[in-house]
Amino acid sequence: MQIPFELWPLQSGRFMPWQPISYAFLHGGEFHLFFNMLGLWMFGSELERVWGAKRYTQILVASTLSAAVVQLIVTLLMGSMAPTVGASGALFGLLLSFGMLFPDRIIVPLFPPIPMKAKYFVAIFGALELLLGLNNNSSVAHFAHLGGMLGAYLLIRYWRGGARRR
Repeated sequence: MQIPFELWPLQSGRFMPWQPISYAFLHGGEFHLFFNMLGLWMFGSELERVWGAKRYTQILVASTLSAAVVQLIVTLLMGSMAPTVGASGALFGLLLSFGMLFPDRIIVPLFPPIPMKAKYFVAIFGALELLLGLNNNSSVAHFAHLGGMLGAYLLIRYWRGGARRR
């Protein structure tokens, strides 16, 4: 019996409870893996230095899980039966985190190679993911990327006191 580690849609009959984490350890090819690891190094290394290993792990897990939840909702609404793989949702969570912590830091992205503040880069990438997701013309899980950003945003808000304790 084959045990799937991809994130299968709920209605596919192949969904398993471990998939909202395991899918992030699989990738659709060498380029997918390379760019995820490049982003993990570019944005994650500084975030881990600032937050420490515990919070860094928490943001990765929160982004991965929120990306999975959003992707499961989108595939349910669209009736898709395709599985999802990759750590891109976690990576987009790191990207948003970097933009929130260092909004005025100048970065030079690969695409486009134009120096810009991190907050603008994050906003452009978020808007681009939304537009591409609404276009729905590829096999890329654009809404999972946005879900990763949402999870990171909510966790950072919680850490900053967005959920006040009494």
